[in-house]
Amino acid sequence: MGMGGWSFAFIIFIIAIALAFDFTNGLHDAANSVATVVSTRVLSPKQAVIWAAFFNFIAFLIFGTGVAKTIGVGLVDINVVDPLVIFCGLLGAISWNVLTWYLGLPSSSSHALMGGYLGASVAKAGFRVVILSGWIKVVAFIFIAPILGMIIGNLLMVLVTWLLRKQPLRLINLWSRRLQLLSASLYSLGHGGNDAQKTMGIIASLVFTSGHMKTFHIPLWIVLAAHSAIALGTLSGGWRIVKTMGQKIVRLRPIDGFCAETASAASIFMATHLGVPVSTTHVITGAVTGVGVARSVSSVKWQVTLRIVWAWIFTIPMAALIAALIYRVSNFIV
Repeated sequence: MGMGGWSFAFIIFIIAIALAFDFTNGLHDAANSVATVVSTRVLSPKQAVIWAAFFNFIAFLIFGTGVAKTIGVGLVDINVVDPLVIFCGLLGAISWNVLTWYLGLPSSSSHALMGGYLGASVAKAGFRVVILSGWIKVVAFIFIAPILGMIIGNLLMVLVTWLLRKQPLRLINLWSRRLQLLSASLYSLGHGGNDAQKTMGIIASLVFTSGHMKTFHIPLWIVLAAHSAIALGTLSGGWRIVKTMGQKIVRLRPIDGFCAETASAASIFMATHLGVPVSTTHVITGAVTGVGVARSVSSVKWQVTLRIVWAWIFTIPMAALIAALIYRVSNFIV
């Protein structure tokens, strides 16, 4: 056994599982990064995922590690956490991710990770491990992030429509397509900047609690590994969910895609700056809905939106429950 009673091989294995989760995050959320730009035919699916993956990766050059620190030491008492807790938390999150991916539901990989981490920690030491102030921020942004995306998307759509009201449709479509390349890259930057940090926080917690790091911090190797994994996941695509995001909520034109992505990027940038782990899935869904409402309330397929909202509500508790059960079984076996 290694330092802290945990073998080095086991720690490496859990880091690999964490990066596999990060990969599934990119796979799962590739849809959010590329659905609008693919459904408006600005880029082919292949071009779009390469574009998104590139900006997912370089996001570490722009954003700090505030979100990673919130995940690592701001949600549960890190003194109670051990490698088994992290391992079971990751398995709970991956299980929920795979299930919602199979059902074609754009649920939140981020909230699945937080739920899994919470469930395994509580299974080990009870509810005393929960840091309420951290969770208040997370839960508040479950509602704030999509509503903010919806409001900004709606206002942007109204403003752009008014500004371009006298321009010929051909010219509007031409410029919208060009601008969508910019908005898609901004959204992918935001996605990489917020979502990759969640895995960074988990890996740093693992290295710290296993005794391989004296003080909690986020070293560069963890940053690069997390961004590489999420970018590779995005490259693999998640086409079941692309269909839901790109066409089932509202039929998108290039101008709609530009407004939705720009609104999402603005919301995610703000949350990342504040160190709040948000669901990029929630934000883009809210923005797409807001853009649809600006055109007409009837253009939004509310039944699909409602299914997505239910997936949001269940994600943290379901991932927590699965992780808690896995922890109980693992603890019994170990």
